[in-house]
Amino acid sequence: MAKVENKTSLIDRIAWNVVIPVVLLALIGLYSIYVAAVNDPSHMGTPTKAVLMQAIWYLISIGIVVFVMQFDADQLFKLAPYVYALGIILLIAVLFLYNRSVYVDTGAKSWFKLGPLTFQPSEIMKPAFILMLARVVHDHNQVYEHTLHNDWLLIGKIIGWLLPVAVLLKLQNDFGTMLVFFAIVGGVILVSGISWKIIIPAFIVVAIIATSVILMVVTTQGRQFLSHFFKAYQFARIDSWLSPSTSTDSSAYQLWQSMQAIGSGQIFGNGFGKISVYVPVRGSDMVYSVIGETFGFVGSVGVILIYLYLIIQMVKITFDTRNAFYSYISTGVIMMILFHVFENIGMSIDLLPLTGIPLPFISQGGSALIGNMIGIGMVLSMKFHNRDYMFSTAGDF
Repeated sequence: MAKVENKTSLIDRIAWNVVIPVVLLALIGLYSIYVAAVNDPSHMGTPTKAVLMQAIWYLISIGIVVFVMQFDADQLFKLAPYVYALGIILLIAVLFLYNRSVYVDTGAKSWFKLGPLTFQPSEIMKPAFILMLARVVHDHNQVYEHTLHNDWLLIGKIIGWLLPVAVLLKLQNDFGTMLVFFAIVGGVILVSGISWKIIIPAFIVVAIIATSVILMVVTTQGRQFLSHFFKAYQFARIDSWLSPSTSTDSSAYQLWQSMQAIGSGQIFGNGFGKISVYVPVRGSDMVYSVIGETFGFVGSVGVILIYLYLIIQMVKITFDTRNAFYSYISTGVIMMILFHVFENIGMSIDLLPLTGIPLPFISQGGSALIGNMIGIGMVLSMKFHNRDYMFSTAGDF
């Protein structure tokens, strides 16, 4: 790619149509965290402290976005193996340096503890994996034509880079995060040019396997077989999903309370900051229940529409950029955010089982926010550097 003169102003090179919805979601997040802290100070501390800590994470993540934006396609391409390797090192390190208290509570070895802060390295691994996956697909498509043999070869390469991540996440007992990586891979495969003669049968096989697992969960023999692959707490979460009102598991109580809170909001909500239903640990995984209870169906749908607008704008930037490598990056970022939104809202209303997936840019916490913001930074880089290059390589659209 050759450099060309860029006469566009710095302000015009920023994709405000992506920045604005992210800012709106962040403001909704601060509001939701404040309301959740008022309702449950025992878990979240004082409302002022909870909001201040999250605001600090937002400021840090803004700095990270600005930093990531400075890297153009060539630089991101060269960095991909290094950030992937760094992510793998962190995933290995957390197996030995995991937060013992989190492990006792959840059974997951996926969190570092740095003084008063906890940090989940898999959140950083997500954008690192997206970057590496984009490079692998781009390199393959530059060399090989799309035949069934070559498409299977590409799938093999993708699985090869996914396998170390999946194994390490399995060792951490973090199945929910593993699903995010599967979603990223699925999205990139769809835009990689792989033949539908492979994709459609693969989709059918995955659907059959998923349906079979759900059916096996409700039988004694099926559970005995699945116990070789799943932990007791994962079965408990499925039980709470199937019957949240009768299950005795603590996650079922959290889910049932979330459903009651969202339902109590009805059409227009109970009003700004008005909470009457207790939901455990509401500021993180169940933060959507705050929106549903206080702003009702209208507010809940409004948040979904903001996410939809954000996704559409990222897709538009991808087509405007006309660069294949960037398109694989943006697809991975879109799938990462989309899966988080679908899973978090789905589990809050009992559409999907509980998995501990946060709501992007809204849920309390720093590591998930930083991982998502790195993805946003890579998407903003497309618009920021769009006029710096003439796209004349074979890999461009």
